[in-house]
Amino acid sequence: MLYGRSTELAALDELTAGAREGRSGALVLRGEAGIGKTALLDRAAQSASASGMRVLRVTGVEPEADLAFGGLVQLLWPVQDRLDGLPGPQADALRAVLGATRPPTRDRFLTGLAVLTLLADLAEQGPLLCLVDDAQWLDQATSDALLFAARRLAAEQVAMVFATRDEGFAAPGLTELRPSRLDTGDAVSLLADLGLPPALRDQVIAESAGNPLALIEFGAARRDDPGSFTPVTVADRVLSSYRTQIAALPEKTRLALLFAAAEGRGDLPLQMKAARTLGVGLEDLEDAERAGLIQVTESTVVFRHPLIGTAAYQGAVLARRIAAHQALADAADDPDCRARHLPLATTSPDDEVASELVAAAERAADRSAYAAASLLHQQAARLTPDRRAQVRRLTDAAACALNAGHAGQARDLAEQAERSSPEPEDLARLASVRAAVMFESGERREAARLLLRTHAAGPGPGPAMLRTGATYGWFADDADSVREAAERLASLGEADPMVEGMAHLVDDDYARGLPLLERAVAAGPDGSDAARTRALHSAILLGDDATAMELAAAEVARCRAQGLIGALPQALHLLAERQVLAGAHRDAEASVAEAVEIARDTGLRERVAWLGGVPARIAAIEGDERRCRDLVRDVPDVGRVAGESALSLLELARGDYEAALGRLETAAGPGPQRHMAMAMATVADQVEAAVRLGRSERAERPMRAFEAWARAGRQPWALAVAHRCRALVDGREEDYREAVRLHAQSRRPFERARTALLYGEWLRRARRRSEARDTLRSALEDFEGLRAVPWAERARAELRAAGDATTSAKATAENVLDRLTPQELQVVRLAADGNSSREIAAQLFLSRRTVEHHLYKAYPKLGVGSRRELARLNLV
Repeated sequence: MLYGRSTELAALDELTAGAREGRSGALVLRGEAGIGKTALLDRAAQSASASGMRVLRVTGVEPEADLAFGGLVQLLWPVQDRLDGLPGPQADALRAVLGATRPPTRDRFLTGLAVLTLLADLAEQGPLLCLVDDAQWLDQATSDALLFAARRLAAEQVAMVFATRDEGFAAPGLTELRPSRLDTGDAVSLLADLGLPPALRDQVIAESAGNPLALIEFGAARRDDPGSFTPVTVADRVLSSYRTQIAALPEKTRLALLFAAAEGRGDLPLQMKAARTLGVGLEDLEDAERAGLIQVTESTVVFRHPLIGTAAYQGAVLARRIAAHQALADAADDPDCRARHLPLATTSPDDEVASELVAAAERAADRSAYAAASLLHQQAARLTPDRRAQVRRLTDAAACALNAGHAGQARDLAEQAERSSPEPEDLARLASVRAAVMFESGERREAARLLLRTHAAGPGPGPAMLRTGATYGWFADDADSVREAAERLASLGEADPMVEGMAHLVDDDYARGLPLLERAVAAGPDGSDAARTRALHSAILLGDDATAMELAAAEVARCRAQGLIGALPQALHLLAERQVLAGAHRDAEASVAEAVEIARDTGLRERVAWLGGVPARIAAIEGDERRCRDLVRDVPDVGRVAGESALSLLELARGDYEAALGRLETAAGPGPQRHMAMAMATVADQVEAAVRLGRSERAERPMRAFEAWARAGRQPWALAVAHRCRALVDGREEDYREAVRLHAQSRRPFERARTALLYGEWLRRARRRSEARDTLRSALEDFEGLRAVPWAERARAELRAAGDATTSAKATAENVLDRLTPQELQVVRLAADGNSSREIAAQLFLSRRTVEHHLYKAYPKLGVGSRRELARLNLV
């Protein structure tokens, strides 16, 4: 019986009941050692099994905390026969984890998606409970995979419970429950079977501080030795109690327990194979088994509590521990298992051992277990006698730490390697890692300068380093770095049209810069992944909306098809920006919502903040000031242009022209980012604000730059906006007419409507009221379609001034798609295109049941009852 756990048991019962009813969920039990977490998991397992739920269980083991996917192998080994039913990339990722194959896994989050899909598939046969004990000792690759799956559970009939100590295993976003210490009444009940005298019982209760394990262990110890007491923490007292029990065992039994603790996974055959080299056999476990310290089956040894294993290991002298690890390494058939024990058995540099560790690190990296790979490279460096080789291994460790998302650790390792070698070649390899860390930490200018400085100092990765330096310099508003990178690439005979084009842009030489970007765009579709990425960013810099939209959509599709979950948020971000420009606000919001969810699930916190610039722009257009300001507040510096342009648009719409102009003048600045397509588009806002203030001269310089950019790029929307700006300043009707003509060839309805509004105002002032009304109605129709409330109000006011007495504010006609959540919108569109639930799940990184859950919620909102009816709706 569990005492004092009614709250915890109720929470577990609610979780499992929800899974049986089709509501998935996850719970974290967090507390000190001995507080009863394992007992709660045991109770949950018994209750679930009794109700017909399938139970999968894994226990983190301290010696395996750095073994890539050690926990996941333990959890999924019983269900590996289900891998064939997964989508190809996901199945390959899990086969690599389980050792069936070793294909490289390109994205470290793909394994988490595969786990989610596998658990959902298992739950098709009935509800499933996954229990994870001692989660603080899971390797990071396993933690990442399980947490990714847990955060994306919805309607799969899966419940997950993680039990963990206070320290370690951060699980933001999951519900946490902390088991409380037992009160006096429950403590008395727990001790009742020991038959302690009241005075001794009360002393045990005081010493244990309500910790259930301490109550049991201290009670048993006091019963056998009433004078025993050590004034230390509860955990230390429990550990000391176990050490005392182990010390009383025969020497060979203590050695057998050491092998069990050092091996960690409970693999009895391996333990016995290794132990025989020191004269220890299976019979030497008997005394420990009789004492209740371990449980032994035909193939496993399990400690009754993890602290017993800790006591067995820490109680052995160093020489014994080294001998045990060496014996386990020699006995292991699995090279990764051998690699886990070798560094613990090696106390001095050994190049052969170091080489084995490097091979294990490369295998871990191939499975995207970068944290484990980093540790293995560090261990290899420690055991490497040659200094240059040691530096190379530290550099590899730093690169893997960066890929694992540990920027601080990557910086420390890179700095350690740098202190160990003055060689230019070593420094060049290090520079790429250090620069990436600096860029991610916000030191963008320093990152660019480091790459260029290192490249100048000697041989290195060459063109790739320079291209990265140019990119860093661009986002750092460091024009000099962009120019220098372009010059260096040209001197190497490796001129890159994108970098060279950017270098011309920072010198305002659009006539030479934009054609080079067009070359980069043309090289993209049939090129490498890097070439396609450069093509996409070049199209964005050109303002080529159609091509940028096509390339961004293709990049999103590529990330989905290849399971590149970590790269998907950025691809969705770029797509969403294009969708806003095209007036597809709901599509953009769906793209952003998915990107935010994935970024949160994968720990990309800065990307979550940066994504706020897209809905901020939508909120500004639609006149939702509070939402716009809330979103812009969290946008990081690198997204400054997007945030400032959204706020200035709000101010322009409400007639605060001085604030809008001042904000845009400040945001423009002198750096490369002023040449971004979004920044160039804000020139129109500057011009309008300046003209409204009667200060046209304040817009003359940016307007001339924009006109030059528009002429060089030849994009219809840009030429249209350039003519509109010139019309505002000079008042010539031919510029308005040309702007209207060019807008008919472009994909920016908001800019088209603004041009029509300004032209309508001009026509009204020219007393051509009939023409003005036609033009203003066109503007109003576009604004209403975009839900641009403040702009629609301006158009209505102008129409009334032009003599249209019938125009009045009216409720925007409801679009049935507005009834859907962003994810429901994505699901119904894919379903309407004929995709099966399983195909949709693979594309959106969801489970089939969650897809169907979204469909069933969407049907009544759309007034349909089946996929066939869905296909007949206009879902654009």
